[in-house]
Parts: sequence; structure tokens; C-alpha cells
Amino acid sequence: MGLRLATLALMAAMSVGSAAGASEASAPGSNPIIRDKFTADPAPLVVGDKLYLYVGHDEAQRDEMFNMREWLVYSTTDMKTWTAYPPIMKATDFKWAKKDAWASQAIQKNGKFYFYAAVEHDNTHPGKAIAVAVSDSPTGPFVDARGSALITNEMTPKGPHSWEDIDPTVFTDDDGTTWIAWGNRSAYIAKLKPNMIEIDGPITEITPPHFEEGPWLHKRGDTYYLTYASLDRTTQRDEHVSYSTAPSIQGPWTYRGLLTGSGKYSFTIHPGIVQFKGDWYLFLHNADLAVGDQSGAIGRRAVTVERLRYNADGTMQPVTQTKAGITASAH
Repeated sequence: MGLRLATLALMAAMSVGSAAGASEASAPGSNPIIRDKFTADPAPLVVGDKLYLYVGHDEAQRDEMFNMREWLVYSTTDMKTWTAYPPIMKATDFKWAKKDAWASQAIQKNGKFYFYAAVEHDNTHPGKAIAVAVSDSPTGPFVDARGSALITNEMTPKGPHSWEDIDPTVFTDDDGTTWIAWGNRSAYIAKLKPNMIEIDGPITEITPPHFEEGPWLHKRGDTYYLTYASLDRTTQRDEHVSYSTAPSIQGPWTYRGLLTGSGKYSFTIHPGIVQFKGDWYLFLHNADLAVGDQSGAIGRRAVTVERLRYNADGTMQPVTQTKAGITASAH
């Protein structure tokens, strides 16, 4: 009887412990933040007292690598509860594109919302390309803003493969000038014209150490940050997040090292950084989510968010992806 009682007590303790863990993992604001579908490549945008989060929709079946046909948007006012909206666009809403609703970012300017995204161009300009759409609302509907690609593979001839023109990030500097950066294996930056749908001047290469993809531009104080998915192919199997800083959007950029490790079960990772209601946040993704009978995979990812903190010298403190996310203590 003693052994049986002890066993029952242990089982009860394990049950309580697992219930507590499940409760922590499902608390509003814990990770992953979207749980009814697979999402990736998070891009936050603050408009007034709301944060809008643009994501790709992972729909890979079985052993598919990627199957992404549309972009989604969510909003929050408290970083804990998220409101879903209808899909804002499909890749094929760009009539010159044939598939692949890859990473995107939206920005507000001139009273409108501009949405930049990577797609697969049709055979007139083979390879990945960057599209731009426009809307009067952050939740759409968005429509093709120019009827053709903003950036095509021919515009960056250095790259050794057809998918280097992906993962756009857009940033408006204090003087009102908006810049776009993008790339895979090589990183590029260019100025946008005030109309937001044309490149203004040359395309400049700014590839930092171990750059793989997913650049993100932001500014804090007098410091500019270029954060990106990095891969040291001599020592790493999966992407990490690294960053560089500069005194100007045009550089010179100084490599600052790693910001995060890899995303759990995921080869890719994709940073998105924003300040919202006085706090800084880092959005990422991993593959640590199951939806129904589908487990996480390279093409079934889940968006997460963590607090981001800075040192006195402007460098960013390393971030670890957690299940608790922002529900953990703020200090």
C-alpha cells in the first residue's frame, strides 16, 4: 500500500505540474501567439494604439517544403490578445506573379499603407521579385500599386541564384526618406521615391557577416540597426539572428554579433522589431506548434514575440525564444 500511495501521489504531482505548464503555455501573450494556423515571417507595424502584425500563411502538407499562397494580418492593443482579419492578399493578386506569398512588410506613409512582399515572378522575369501594394487601411484590401514588380532578379545580377530578391524591409528616416532593403545571401538597400512605388537612385550592396536573409531596419536614438537571419555555414545547421549598427542609414555598418539562437525545430528564423507603448519587442518564428494532426516543420512555422532590451551603449541584449514570451516578468 505504501508503494501504491507513493505512486498515486507522484502521478498527482505530475498531473498538477503538467497542468501548470499547459496553463503557462496557453496564457494570453505566451508563445506561439497564433495557434489555429501556421504563420511565419512576422512584420509588426504600429498605428496609433494598435500593433498590426503581417505574416505569411504556411500551408505545407506532409513533406512539402513551402506552400505559401496568401498574407494574413492580426492586431493587438495589449500584446496578449490578437484579432484576426480576412487574408489581405494572395500572391496571384499580382497578375504578373505566379506563386509564393513569401516575407512581407507594411509601412504607413502619405495617409496610405504600402505593402512590400516577395513573390515568384512569371516567366517574363524569372525568379523571385518584390511587389508593392497599397491600401487606405492597414487591414486592406490591398491592390497592386504599379502593375509590375518593384524589384526583379535582373536588377541584382551579382547573385548566384534566382531567389536573392526576397524579404523586403522598409524604413522611413527622420528626414522623411523611405528606404527598402532585401536579399538572400547578398543584402541590398535602395531609396524609394516619395510615391513609394519606384526605386530612386542606385541599389547598394550592404551584405553583413553571415547574412542569409530576412533583413529588418529600425532606428533607436541616433543608432540604425540592420537585424537579419544569419547562418555561419561552418558551425551552424540552422539560421540564427545577428545584427549590425550604423550612425547613418547609409552606413558604415558595424557587425555586432548574434542576437538570438535558432528557432526550435526550424531551419529559418525571421526578425521583426518595433516599439509599442514604450516597450521594444522582437518578433520571430519557430516550428514548435502542432495544429490538428500536423506538427511543425520547415514549412509549418509559428510566430513568437519576446521583449527586446538595449544596453547603455546601444547594443541589444541577447534574446532567447521562450514559451512564456511576454507573459514572463518584465524585468
